[in-house]
Amino acid sequence: MTVIDPELRVDIVNLGLIYGIDVNDDLCTITMTLTIPGCPLSDVIKNDITEAVTKVAGINQVKIELVWYPVWGLEKMSDQAKTTLGIPVEVKDENN
Repeated sequence: MTVIDPELRVDIVNLGLIYGIDVNDDLCTITMTLTIPGCPLSDVIKNDITEAVTKVAGINQVKIELVWYPVWGLEKMSDQAKTTLGIPVEVKDENN
């Protein structure tokens, strides 16, 4: 189950947009953010999430909580997403 940001063409997990997932009975609550407030594609992303999550056995309801803190930034992205988007990946020094 992968939901792709339609503008960036990278999945929302690797973009670091998902802050939390909680399942209680048949309800899945997803806490997330967007790359920018007022994102014109937010409804598309929310609909794609709802469609993907309700395909999971036992999940009949999806609640999406959109939050703006902590603020999203490039540091929230996985190295894979950064590479896909051409963003330099910092090399981590394991000695420090």
